[in-house]
Formats: sequence, structure tokens, C-alpha cells
Amino acid sequence: MSTRFPAQFKETLTSLNAELKPSQERKQRNMDVASSGKQWILLAAGSKGWEDYDVQANVCHAYQVAHRSGVPDQQIVVMMYDDVAYSQQNPFPGNIINAPNGPNVYPGVLKDYTGEEVSAENFLAVLCGDSAAVKKTGRKKVIESGENDSIFIYLSDHGNKGIFHFPNSTLYAHDLINTVKTMSKNHKFSKMVIYLESCHSGSMLNHLSDSNVYAVSSCRPDEYTYACFFDKERNTFLSDLFSINWLQHMDTVKLTMTSFGEQFSYLEKKVSKDAKKVGVAETPCNYGDKSIMKLMLSEFFGGSPGSVSETYTSQLVHIEVSDVVDITEVPLILQENKVKNEQDPEKRQSLQKQYEDLKNKRKMMDEALQKIAERTNALQVLTRKHEVTRTYELKVVAEHFKKNLFNWEKEPFVVTRSHLQVLVNLCECGLEVESITEAISHVSREITF
Repeated sequence: MSTRFPAQFKETLTSLNAELKPSQERKQRNMDVASSGKQWILLAAGSKGWEDYDVQANVCHAYQVAHRSGVPDQQIVVMMYDDVAYSQQNPFPGNIINAPNGPNVYPGVLKDYTGEEVSAENFLAVLCGDSAAVKKTGRKKVIESGENDSIFIYLSDHGNKGIFHFPNSTLYAHDLINTVKTMSKNHKFSKMVIYLESCHSGSMLNHLSDSNVYAVSSCRPDEYTYACFFDKERNTFLSDLFSINWLQHMDTVKLTMTSFGEQFSYLEKKVSKDAKKVGVAETPCNYGDKSIMKLMLSEFFGGSPGSVSETYTSQLVHIEVSDVVDITEVPLILQENKVKNEQDPEKRQSLQKQYEDLKNKRKMMDEALQKIAERTNALQVLTRKHEVTRTYELKVVAEHFKKNLFNWEKEPFVVTRSHLQVLVNLCECGLEVESITEAISHVSREITF
């Protein structure tokens, strides 16, 4: 049975279709242009030293994924201190692995930024393509993206609420979000994806609001991340729960047929399951523009030639996560092992002293923060766990703390998550920034580390 429409309705429908067709054509043209844009990848390891072997191993592995997928090296920027492969503590010089008996992920890795060049300031300058702001000698390689290009970012290291650590500087949520917003406003990309692995990583991303930016954190804003795969020969941990699951997924799926949404579903289930097995909680979260979840991984990484991927990853399939520990305990665990395995009495005594010094300095830090809380009449900050809303205020307070009381960048592992949580609480409990910084300055005159 046919349906007859009034002539007036037919005219309206015809007019509507005429208006809609150009709009659809424009949208299709925009999609075609976007898909023809360049793919840019920025990989950053935010730490140095043997204790954080896993962080640089993650970034080396991520580079291999990006390189194999077909993204040109000219469009990949790698930032890592590069003091692990040929460290005196490495029993296999030139070799970095990311999983037990895994392949060497170090060969061919780009050395765009190494040593002191790996900083929060350089990271932000590289990301937004500001070569003039980059501090380094030699070539200043940056993301030279345009409005039709995609950008993928992977960051791996320690963190706290609103804070991500670099070897000698600190990246704050305030600066990361503002940089991304400015880039979006200036049409520096068509779409961006950020994967961030650190404790409290969700707090670095939960203020994302741009419609063309999608992000995945290794855990919730109030959760920690966990190291895994302890290697006895190397006396270090090889990866973390989130990164190894993400990288193995990238190694074993077809990037042209797997979406970001499918990858997130996999990570959410797998990482949470691995953590639950050992009685801890780590839950990947996603933020920003969820429509990007529909896109295939190849939109950012290239086509991933199957034969190359299969050859490279044959050793990595079906590895079960093991040796899961709290990342903040890693330095103590490794130092304990050094003491236990050292045969020379004098060297053993020296290593034992280093171990005791670290524990004592952590206790001194507890005392310092107790005094700051007393000075501000805010003892509740020692026990509460506020989330970050005052991101700029946190940056001001944290920088003052580093400059006047204790620089956690120059001497890592002393300031722990619980210490930094107190700084967050001080900012969130209604105190003026000036009263917090005054208390920090006062205590710095009483306690010397």
C-alpha cells in the first residue's frame, strides 16, 4: 500500500534534502581531509635511574609499536633519559626488555630528547610545536602538526593528584590541560588521544573539555598504579599493569580493525582483573571526547603490517602478569636486594646506610608536613584525601615546597604520594595560598634534610 503526501509536505521535504545534502557533503569532505592528515606521536618517559627501569622500557616498547605500524620517524618524538640500556647495573648492555624473556625493545629507538633535555617544559614546547621554547643543543624536533593531523601522546612515570613527574621538573595538570586547550583553539590538530600511566593519573585528565581530545588514564584519580615482572638477574621491575596490557594489546590486534573503544573495554577489564588477583585496585578510566572511541587505532598509528607484528610479538603472547607491587615500594625492594646480594662487607654497609637514609628522610618528611598542618591550623589535611579542583593553586604551592623545603626532583623517592596528598588537601580545604606558602617557609627554617 502506497502512502500519499500533501504537495506542501513534498516541497518542504525536497527543500530539507537540498539543505542537508551540502551539509553531509561538507562533513564527508572534512572526514576525508582529516583521514589524509599526518599522524604525530609523542612518547615521554618521565624518570631516570635503574629503579625506574620499567618507565623507559615502556616508552621503548611504545616506540617499536609506533615504528612498526608505519608512522615515519620524522613524525615520532621520543623523550627518555637514556641511562638504562648502558647502565653499570645492566647485566646485558644495550638490552632493555619490557616483559620476562621478551624481545629487546631498545634497538633503533629515537634519541630526540635525552638526559637533562627530558623536562616538563620541553615536553609542553614539543607538543605545541614551539621550537623557540625548547631548551637543548642541536636539533629541536617538535610536533609540527596542522588542523588535519592526529596526535597521540603516551606518558609513563610516577605521579600524584594533579602532578606528573619528569626527571628534573614537574608537569602539572593545569599546564597540560591549558596547553591542549590552546592547541585546540589554534587548530593544531583534528583529533588528539592521550594515554597517561602514573599513580592518580585520572587527576591529570579529568578536566579535559575539548570536543576533539580523548584520554585514557591508567587508574582513577584516587588510585595507584602497580609495577610488575620482577627480574632477578637485572634486580628491577620490567613494566606496570596498565602499560604492559596496553602494549601487548597493540602488539597482538589488527590496528585497522580495532577501535579505541574496544581497546578501552579490554584494558578496563584486564587491568582491573590483574590488580584484583593480588588484592589491589587499579581501574583505567577515560575522559574527554568519547566519540573518538569509535575510531580505529590505525587512525593514529598506521596500518600495522601483520607479518612484521606477528614475528616481533611471538614471545609476548599470553604472558600472565606477576610480581605486582606498589610502585613507591620499588626503590626499597631493590635496595634491600642489593644489600642482601653484596658480598663485600664495606659495600654492603654503604648500601645499608643508603637504605636507612631513605627511610629516615621519609620520616623527616612526615614530621615536616605535620608541622605545616599545625602552622596552618589544619590538622585534618593529614588524613583526608581531597581530589584536585584548584589546579593552579596546587602548582604554586608545590613549586614553593620544592624551592624552599625539599626538591623531590633532585632527590627522588623521599616525597611519597601521601606527602603530596597533604599539599593537595592544603589547597582544597579553603586556605589562602599565601598562608600555605608561609607555613612551608617557616618549617623549612626548622627542618633541614
